[in-house]
Amino acid sequence: MGRLVFLFASSLLLMVAATTVSAAIVEHSFNVQNLTVNRLCNRHVITAANGRLPGPSIRAREGDTLIIHVFNKSPYNLTIHWHGIHQMLSAWADGPDMITQCPIRPGNKYTYKFKIIRQEGTFWWHSHTSTLRATLYGAIIIRPRAGNSYPFPRPYREVPILLGEWWNGNVVDMANQALAHGTGPNISDAYTINGWPGDLYPCSQNQMYKLKVKQGKTYLLRITNAAVDNNLFYKIANHKMIVVAVDARYTNPYVTDVLVVASGQTIDILLTADQPIGSYYMAARAYASAAGLEFDSTTTRGVIVYEGAPSWTSRTPLMPVLPAFNDTPTAHKFSTSLTALVGGPHWEPVPLKVDHKMFVTVGMALDVCPSNTTCQGPPVGAKLSASMNNVSFVPPSSLSLLQAFFFNVGGVYTTDFPVKPPVQFDYTNPSINGDLPLLFAPKGTRITKLKFNSTVEMVMQNTAIIGAENHPMHLHGFDFHVLAQGFGNFNPATDTLKYNLFNPQIRHTIGVPVGGWAVIRFVANNPGVWFMHCHFDAHLPIGLATAFVVENGPTPETTLPPPPVDLPQC
Repeated sequence: MGRLVFLFASSLLLMVAATTVSAAIVEHSFNVQNLTVNRLCNRHVITAANGRLPGPSIRAREGDTLIIHVFNKSPYNLTIHWHGIHQMLSAWADGPDMITQCPIRPGNKYTYKFKIIRQEGTFWWHSHTSTLRATLYGAIIIRPRAGNSYPFPRPYREVPILLGEWWNGNVVDMANQALAHGTGPNISDAYTINGWPGDLYPCSQNQMYKLKVKQGKTYLLRITNAAVDNNLFYKIANHKMIVVAVDARYTNPYVTDVLVVASGQTIDILLTADQPIGSYYMAARAYASAAGLEFDSTTTRGVIVYEGAPSWTSRTPLMPVLPAFNDTPTAHKFSTSLTALVGGPHWEPVPLKVDHKMFVTVGMALDVCPSNTTCQGPPVGAKLSASMNNVSFVPPSSLSLLQAFFFNVGGVYTTDFPVKPPVQFDYTNPSINGDLPLLFAPKGTRITKLKFNSTVEMVMQNTAIIGAENHPMHLHGFDFHVLAQGFGNFNPATDTLKYNLFNPQIRHTIGVPVGGWAVIRFVANNPGVWFMHCHFDAHLPIGLATAFVVENGPTPETTLPPPPVDLPQC
């Protein structure tokens, strides 16, 4: 008996020691300041971290604690968001401007500190202030704990692929001008792969991302759509891709030759270099779902070069055939074919009991043009706006939502965000644009209060107001199960029968189909204030957003701690 007790105690000590060894502190410093770069025949001054575009990658393991010191040496207010990281009991580190913190002022610094809890995969970080994330972003790679493995064969190499967007101009000035005039944003001048536009743009023959591979080897490509205002198609010439994870959640392997990546989403693919030795283009361009809306129709490309291949410049690489810009059937097939890996690492079953049901319209709207102002928006003398359930979200200006919640400060927000639209109508019928009163959405900071550990089901219904469009909706603080997606108006009598309650994909960002709907479900088990918004930055300042206040749980272990002493003040 004594020997059994000794063996049990020894095993327990080994387990504790292994856990301790696998949990490390990963520390970085981000110096954010002006950087001059050459792109598209011009020299440009951009805002970047540590003199790089994209910014530095963060690599850690599940269970590690991240400490990132951000020194704002730029001329702009800024915050940093750790996209997809749950921030369990560390909501103060989430980063959205005026939601969980006031901005870091020029010349000041702030230290983000948080632990990676039950998460692994591909994440990314980016500025969450204005449109600075056009150049201020980078990868976050969270590997399994030491001793744990991927639920697929170990790849020969792992490669971050960040798809971005580029403007020939100051992105902050352009965004401010669009807001002042009530118009949409300037379309971008290029897309990028790992910061490089590729050889289809002026003066860019030598500004192309190159990936060298060995024939027969398998690579894990960690793909992120960091573009500011576009969903993207992505292909690699003559190669199949196996999707193994989306938004840092493992999926059943799905073989495809094309990806559609919504703004803010990540997709992990296995790529086997199984073609004849040579060079092959990878390419990305817009999936533009809004009819008649101007968009960047250019194509970025990089090149995959097999070891032993002739110089890719001396022999033209094969180019993939990309889908048409408005190929919604291809986009929808990809987005609805993915399923969760049941029983895989960090998999969670669908919660079956729903405590809080919401039906939420998402889409564009109009705002009244202020007096003595000339607005250049839609042809009714109004400003372009956006809304959820006819509420155009306005962030507070004197105190963050999280500070107001924690310190019980009144007058900052109300908890009366509607659980359904104030007016029911034929949401996806373009004829609604003839009903002017229906197009105007009042401003407000109206959010939803949730009990700790309650389950929320939300139907997000796209509308045709101003024009239907695929909206990439991102939820901070949680992942959600995507129960179903479809086109037209959601019909509870028939569409609830389509719910996948066994193995739906789990995500934190969902492209609500153009002229359609998506149903998500999540458990509010993380105290704090959590932003939900369209990940097109042009829509963010004009209202396509809301927030959830999740109350504290019953124990100290489920209670949000006080803010850090160096939290920026407004």
